[in-house]
Amino acid sequence: MLCGIDEAGRGCCAGDLVIAGCVFNEDTPLIEGLTDSKKIIEKKRYELFDLVKKSTQHHIVVKSSTEIDEKGISKCMQEALLEIQANLKASEYLFDGNTTFGVANLQTMIKADGKVLEVSAASILAKVTHDKNIIADAQKYPNYQFEKHKGYATAAHIKLIKKHGYSPIHRKSYKIKALEPTLFDL
Repeated sequence: MLCGIDEAGRGCCAGDLVIAGCVFNEDTPLIEGLTDSKKIIEKKRYELFDLVKKSTQHHIVVKSSTEIDEKGISKCMQEALLEIQANLKASEYLFDGNTTFGVANLQTMIKADGKVLEVSAASILAKVTHDKNIIADAQKYPNYQFEKHKGYATAAHIKLIKKHGYSPIHRKSYKIKALEPTLFDL
């Protein structure tokens, strides 16, 4: 039994980091349309999310921006991977990417979210959970338009940070080059 693992939000400068693990039930019929969540339109992703949740054993870990600032992204990743291993029993654990973050009994594969169905399913669980959380945050902090950029450091998002400063869900430990002072600012 394979546990596929993927994350969403690692590259964001605001919002949660979400890591999901997924093991198909033995009687799960093939779920059509599973692939890298970033390649699926939002409406279809939400439909697949519900189907994956019903058809799998899964565990989703959410790390807040505060935790990321306090512990660092690598430590948060390591804790989440260990929590998934503790909660989902499998003979193999496969994580999308190229590092294990020091976690034993974990294999990695670059672009596994588009190649291995269990990782594709985990990708969908992580991405939809991340997006739901950041859209809820957009209601609390409307000045930042989180629903549009999902917390990534887009040009529009950086302009809003310059205008309004950081919100409580921004990762203050992240250095955004466009926000750093230059020699001309001194």
